[in-house]
This record gives sequence, structure tokens and C-alpha cells, in this order.
Amino acid sequence: MIAFRCLGLSGEPIDRAVQWLLDNKGREGHWFWKWKFRLADRAVQFNPDKYGWSWFPDTVSWVIPTAFSLIALKQSFACCRTEHVINRIQSGTEMLRDRACPQGGWNAGNSIVFGSALVPHVDTTAIALLALTDDADTAAVQGLDWLRQASVECSSAYSLAWSSIAFLIQEDWAFDRCIAMLLNVLSSGHTIPSVETLCLVAIALKIAEGDPNPFQVVI
Repeated sequence: MIAFRCLGLSGEPIDRAVQWLLDNKGREGHWFWKWKFRLADRAVQFNPDKYGWSWFPDTVSWVIPTAFSLIALKQSFACCRTEHVINRIQSGTEMLRDRACPQGGWNAGNSIVFGSALVPHVDTTAIALLALTDDADTAAVQGLDWLRQASVECSSAYSLAWSSIAFLIQEDWAFDRCIAMLLNVLSSGHTIPSVETLCLVAIALKIAEGDPNPFQVVI
């Protein structure tokens, strides 16, 4: 879905992709799995009533696919959202809030496992912040605070690119600092490890020059 937006596609491909998103949800959204996670499986701690999207159909929700799905739905229905779309955006947003780590930011999926708080990830936190653009969102505020601190010690072009895009979406002062750090990593001779990272770096640098942000959403 995000790929379609970045490539400027529209019409039937977008409509089919949106419908696919609306038809899919994390497995914990099913009544049986809600019961299982609420009463039988307590290794992880989260509210099964709050679900998003999974990496693969019929599996549980994860932070990154949920954030991307929220971005896609917000971009596709900015002016005329149906009740179904509104409800899915709400449930996905609540899932991200519920899975936030106690210290701020996000791990890949759950925040607490076997009673222990998991460590947030820079890239996952940045991607989650792309979808949470409400200034009053406590999870977003805490996640942004955590990302500002964590990104200072980051040397990954991949994570710095995502962080730069997130800081811009959040209109945060750390954007300029993060772009400077990204340029420093690139000039230091580090090899770009993948095409995905190269594309993200290009997007971050282009929006720093004033190009449109493909991840911009409407609340």
C-alpha cells in the first residue's frame, strides 16, 4: 500500500489494497484468541481487544504493519471515511498505544513478556510515530522523547532515515540534527546494506530539501 503511494499509483490497485486491509486483522481480534490471551496465555501482557495488522494473514498484530496500515487508510480516506474505516483506524491506533514500552517507544510487537519490559527499537519507534500524529497522544509524546535520546547514539543509516522522517512528521526540532547525523554516516564511507535502506535515505534527504513527504497523513 505504501509502495503504491510512493509510486503515485491510484484507482483500482489502491481500492483493492484498501479493501484487503479492511478485511484483515490481527488474530487476537477473533473471539477465541481474545479468550486465549485474556485467560490462558499470560506470557505476554497486552489488551486483546486492541488489535491491528499482522505481517502475514491469520497471525497476531505487530507494530510496523499496523503503523503502515494506519498510514495507508488515513491517506486513502482523508475526506470521506466510512464507519468501518474509522473503526479500523481507531482500533489500530489503540493497539499501538497499548503496545508502547513502559520507558517510551516500541519494540517489534509486545512491550512486556514474562513480566519483563522489552527494549524499544529505533526503527520501530520511528515508524509507529509516523502513524500517531495527534499532539495530545501520550504514547506518541513519550515515544518521541525516547527517540530523541536513542537516535543520538545511532549509527545505522536505516534507523536514522526512519527517525528523520518521523521527526519531520512530528514537526520536531530533532529533525535537523538527525539529518546531519545521517549525512555524517553516509560521508564516513559506510556501505549502504540494502536497496531498502538506500530508498529510505533518498526519501529522507529529499524531504529535507522540501520534497513532499510520502508518509504524511491526515488525522
